[in-house]
Amino acid sequence: MSPLIEQPLGADRGALSAPTLAEAATLIWSEADLLDRLEYKPWLKLWAASGKYIIPTERNPSDFADVLNIVYDDQEMREARVKRLMSGFSMSSAPPARTVRTVSRLVVTGSGQDYVCVRAAQMLAEYKYGHMRFLPADLQYKLVRGEGGSLLIEEKVVTLINAEDYQFGIGYLL
Repeated sequence: MSPLIEQPLGADRGALSAPTLAEAATLIWSEADLLDRLEYKPWLKLWAASGKYIIPTERNPSDFADVLNIVYDDQEMREARVKRLMSGFSMSSAPPARTVRTVSRLVVTGSGQDYVCVRAAQMLAEYKYGHMRFLPADLQYKLVRGEGGSLLIEEKVVTLINAEDYQFGIGYLL
């Protein structure tokens, strides 16, 4: 069955169904919208408490924890990053960049009863100080069912297409 077709509910109609691509797309696109509108506090609520937000400096490392990353945030670091972005005292927040994210090419790469892994492409357009910049990236998500049945981000990996190059001024959330 194509990953683009929603899977039917299992025989046990009382149990939560496996996450679908449609549910994943809704969460991923909602996240992009929140980030473009600088809605960081609601963005924090999209995450599982154990979630990791990662921006690596190389493509396809065997273990993100063992390599240098631009970002390797757990819940505490995500909250600290949001606090800094909202304070107006960091280079990336004063003034904030205007951004538009387009996320497409969503492909299910793995799934189970309570999770779905999705690969996607993102094109981020940034406008700041009279300059336009584009930051294309490959995205990887692991989304899990939270209490109450909604999906939460367990892991988000943003691999810029030029991950190995020098990066500047990307302190905002990708």
